[in-house]
Amino acid sequence: MTKRHLLFMRDALLYTFTAFGGPQAHLAVLLREFVEKRKYITEAELMELNALSQMLPGPSSTQTLVGIAWKVGKLPLALITFLIWVLPSATVMCIAGISFKVLAKGNHFAEIIRYIQPIAVGIVAYAAYIFAQRVLKTRVSVMLAIASVIATLILQNPYAFPLLVMMGGIVSSALETQPQENELRVKLFSNVNPNKIAYFIGILLLFAALGALVNRTSPFSLPIRLFENFYRNGILIFGGGQVLVPLMFTEFVELKHYLTNTEFLSGYAIQQALPGPTFAFTSFLGSVTMANSGFGIAGQVMGAIVAVIGINLPGLILILFIVPFWEDLKKITRIRNSLSGINAVAVGFMITAFILLIRPFGVNWLAYSIMLATFLLLKFTRIKTPVIIVIGVLVGWFF
Repeated sequence: MTKRHLLFMRDALLYTFTAFGGPQAHLAVLLREFVEKRKYITEAELMELNALSQMLPGPSSTQTLVGIAWKVGKLPLALITFLIWVLPSATVMCIAGISFKVLAKGNHFAEIIRYIQPIAVGIVAYAAYIFAQRVLKTRVSVMLAIASVIATLILQNPYAFPLLVMMGGIVSSALETQPQENELRVKLFSNVNPNKIAYFIGILLLFAALGALVNRTSPFSLPIRLFENFYRNGILIFGGGQVLVPLMFTEFVELKHYLTNTEFLSGYAIQQALPGPTFAFTSFLGSVTMANSGFGIAGQVMGAIVAVIGINLPGLILILFIVPFWEDLKKITRIRNSLSGINAVAVGFMITAFILLIRPFGVNWLAYSIMLATFLLLKFTRIKTPVIIVIGVLVGWFF
């Protein structure tokens, strides 16, 4: 371990405790601290890593940081950096899950968090708005998003998600790849090392085999079922944390009833007030799910660990195996062109989640007002998400 590697780990730790605001804000900090200040990589390399993470399933901020670490110190530094980035926020969210179940027994607790739920929905609405604004730029993408909303509302089945994601990628790739690009793709593909392509396909087949094995054993144990849930969603989530929330809400609250609506949104609000990866939210989900099934603190910790490993494992493995030969893979035009369709379908998932989240509000106009106020504050002011959440808790506490 060289001095440069130790310096990188120190900077990664500082970044972990100061990275508020989600993937877009994270990228700005990486540009300032890791490119301009420390010069670990070039700006072009950072932008390319960010684009690659958007094309892969999994946590985009985590994959970008791990990709930088791989370029600086190969696999050992990449794995250490992953732990530095994930463990602090995941630990806090696990403790929050354990504490939440204890505090929820108090009569005053429900009053304290009563404003958190509409604030969390307002945050989801803003994320969906920003993501849609960035992704829905063509008629095809808009139609794919609408179709995704209709399909998810009708089917209400977590196994519909992979099919919709695949169909979105196929449609956009077919429609956006021009004939001349097909010819160019064939020429470029002939220059790609076949061993590397076989290596990549082998990793994808390994994913399929692991998923089938987990799915086969999942009926016998809740921790194994949880691992299958999170692992499967880790393969499906394109676009980072914005897409994580709607997928998790649909499966864990609407379909399987592992958590209540209040528990889910309260955990999401807590996570939004913390620095670090949005995917750490899964630690809370795993912990509370185990508690709701009668497990004690040890079981809750197990649930948190299973959740964090399951949701991060596919994206981590993919980025570590693809970064070394991304120069070859990015030549394949259809891989790039599938991204817009996948993201359009993800926007549909987010809109569906918003519809499901506001349903419990009923005729509670105060909840709608708080949700709208949260959205407007995020859109038109510089007030950050953690500040809004703290204000909501304080208002609930004192009023």
